[in-house]
Amino acid sequence: MKVAAEPLPMVQRADDVPGPAQGCWTYADYAALPDDGWRYEIIRGVLYRMPSPTTIHQRAVKRFVRLLGPFVEDTGLGEVFVAPLDVELARDDTVQPDVFVILKGNPARVTDSHVFGAPDLVIEVKSPGTAGYDRREKQDSYARAGVREYWVADGGEQTIELLRLTNGVYVPVGVFQGASTLPSVVLPGLPVTVEQFFE
Repeated sequence: MKVAAEPLPMVQRADDVPGPAQGCWTYADYAALPDDGWRYEIIRGVLYRMPSPTTIHQRAVKRFVRLLGPFVEDTGLGEVFVAPLDVELARDDTVQPDVFVILKGNPARVTDSHVFGAPDLVIEVKSPGTAGYDRREKQDSYARAGVREYWVADGGEQTIELLRLTNGVYVPVGVFQGASTLPSVVLPGLPVTVEQFFE
């Protein structure tokens, strides 16, 4: 007899959380939430509940930070950050990108509690429970805020899709794999091949 498979955890609207009506959440409301063990994000004033990341996801995130850190931070280009860290893109948009880069000269404010403003580069590591959300709501939020580059990393396929903001919308530059290096305008000359991010 076949046993029904349990669905994977996925991003869901947090309609049951006490607070403002959906569509009216702000960073101040979000910051006032009690710690209930869940991670949340706000897109256009709608509160979403995030699934916990898997170990596979977290290992990929660690590799991005480990490889980007020396190129960005040790050379004085800027800083690399990792979730969970709140990024208030707008009054009604607060997200926690998997990995993000803020270059020197970026007007974003890094405070003790969170970042206010758009990073230069955001990287999301694809997970089954967040893939659709990352490519719809979150991608649109990053574009509205002016995030210059958006990388979508797929650990299963060992690829990175690079999207570049052009006239307010993301234009795909390409999907890269193996020994390719990324043609990033945010991090030009990054001497890391795509396969190194997945080793």
